[in-house]
Amino acid sequence: MTATSQPPAPFPPGTWLIVTLIVLCSGTEAVLLLADYGLIGPPRLRLEAYEYAGFWPGLLRNWAPNYPLQPNTMFASYAFLHSGPVHLAVNMITLWSLAAAVCARVGARGFALLYIASVLGGAAGFGLLAATTQPMVGASGGLFGLAGGLLAWGYVDRFTAARRLWPIAQAAAGLLALNLVMWWLMDGLLAWQTHLGGFLAGWVAALLVDPRSQQGPDVSPPAP
Repeated sequence: MTATSQPPAPFPPGTWLIVTLIVLCSGTEAVLLLADYGLIGPPRLRLEAYEYAGFWPGLLRNWAPNYPLQPNTMFASYAFLHSGPVHLAVNMITLWSLAAAVCARVGARGFALLYIASVLGGAAGFGLLAATTQPMVGASGGLFGLAGGLLAWGYVDRFTAARRLWPIAQAAAGLLALNLVMWWLMDGLLAWQTHLGGFLAGWVAALLVDPRSQQGPDVSPPAP
């Protein structure tokens, strides 16, 4: 280590924000789980949480909301609710891995902008495309947006460096295949509309947050 070099940071930038999101989602699910077992609050606390904070497509049409701002707040509140501990665990593990990569590139502020745009885009996708009267909950809209953002940056980096774009296409195809498998395993109950909306919003938002390539083209001189 030289005299001017700095030791590596113990945690990636934006760790505090990632941890805050995980704590909020996990704390919410813990309270609902305790209520499910009759240890705190009313037994139907989970249902009430879904009624007041889940995303209901009907509220964009002619349904009467439980409170005046519900058609607006549900675009964000749904991302803090989950259908159970397994759903939560899968999403939080995915959030940690994707968010760390995003923060490493654009920091906490860039991650926050990308995640918010993805959550809103996921809700918009579900509201526009879902033909259901059931609510939608979960952070997957934001997660697919983070994945879309990372792929967008990968595309820009590889295109600028004149490298093959096939790995980006492979990753996108992998996400599509994952959705198809999950949709089949869940008997068609997967909110793929949220995933699609989040992915597209994340791709666009990433290019607005950081449109520059971090991998320039190969400008080394040719061999003699």
